[in-house]
Amino acid sequence: MLIYPAAFNLTTGPLHWSLLQRSRANDNQLYIAGISPARNPSASYVAWGHTQLTSPWGEILHDLETDESMVVTDIDLKIVEEVRAQIPLFYQRRTDLYDTVWKKD
Repeated sequence: MLIYPAAFNLTTGPLHWSLLQRSRANDNQLYIAGISPARNPSASYVAWGHTQLTSPWGEILHDLETDESMVVTDIDLKIVEEVRAQIPLFYQRRTDLYDTVWKKD
């Protein structure tokens, strides 16, 4: 899982927040937790909110909207393996062009 703490504003949030999380989940074939402050209209900086959990397929599993909230959920790591088996990006790397290091426990 990749965890991205961020505070997009009311201009960039609607355009980019979900799009970037879904893209990173799909690119990396991992779960993404995008963590944002709740929206406070009286603050000097008003955050977009919308803390989200996104699956490796890019599906938004939880969107906490704008209020202060919390979600507790289970994630199925077998889905990561399934996604990587169906779309084998790691096996299509061009190590003749660049070096990669991947450590598996």
